[in-house]
Amino acid sequence: QLVQSGGGLVQAGGSLSLSCAASGLTLSTYAMGWFRQAPGMVREFVGGITASGKMTDYAGVVKGRVTISRDNTKNTVSLQMSSLKPDDTAIYYCAASRAVYSTTVAQSTGEYWLWGQGTQVTVSS
Repeated sequence: QLVQSGGGLVQAGGSLSLSCAASGLTLSTYAMGWFRQAPGMVREFVGGITASGKMTDYAGVVKGRVTISRDNTKNTVSLQMSSLKPDDTAIYYCAASRAVYSTTVAQSTGEYWLWGQGTQVTVSS
């Protein structure tokens, strides 16, 4: 399973970190993605990182404000966000990709098989 931590309430312009820890599986096997879902909206891709950690990809709306990293020795993946905006308010999810040892980052939710429980991030104006 994937267990998320972090999140919460932050003022606009602030920073926040989310963490995703795996148990029962070796996270280094999978590319990992971060998604978010605002009320009434579809779940959207935020960014992701390949299995090795050598490559990342970010959605245009967060590029330059988000950094995804992983520590395969600790079986964790992290999402750091800065210059947060009220539009960043959503439930954030980490997910493991279906492709084993993938060298690319998929942006479609259908490409992911295991999801974290979700973490609320609220950005106040």
